[in-house]
Amino acid sequence: MTTTNYTPRLADKYRSEVVPALMKKFGYTSLMQAPKLQKICLNRGVNGAVTDKKLVDIAVDELTTISGQKAVSTVSKKDISNFKLRKNMPIGAKVTLRGVKMYEFLDRLISVSLPRVRDFKGINDKAFDGRGNYTLGVTEQIIFPEIDIDKVNKITGMDITFVTTAKTNEEAYELLKELGMPFKNIKKENQQ
Repeated sequence: MTTTNYTPRLADKYRSEVVPALMKKFGYTSLMQAPKLQKICLNRGVNGAVTDKKLVDIAVDELTTISGQKAVSTVSKKDISNFKLRKNMPIGAKVTLRGVKMYEFLDRLISVSLPRVRDFKGINDKAFDGRGNYTLGVTEQIIFPEIDIDKVNKITGMDITFVTTAKTNEEAYELLKELGMPFKNIKKENQQ
């Protein structure tokens, strides 16, 4: 079986449902004006990485497992003596997803991982940066089914940033909502 014909479910949904909905809502005249998801960045700072270098390796392995793509370690940019931190010490892990892997990760996040969050009532709709990007903080890596809970030695979180081509927060919000992101305050639109 060749993988060239494969397109993720959310990529098909974006083309067939999301773009027409965004064109109708914002009055775009061309398909190319509709905002799209460019990349998803997973970022994780490691507490205690200064004293134990193995923690960074564990974080890199976990991010690689979650995303399906090799993660890299991040290093400090400057010396901070109060934290015993030196320049270029490994202090975290990151991975950037694009294309097929990005849509696959988003699909797993929406349909499997977020519903596993304890007392989940939806994600905050206030975490947009003004330029069409959205950052979601996850407090526990064990919500991802790829992580074996028996092998986790420390529960840590991560930041997931969705980078879009949207010009405003409203366009980015509509894009992510149409893709299926479970925002808390979706009902407020229906009341207006």
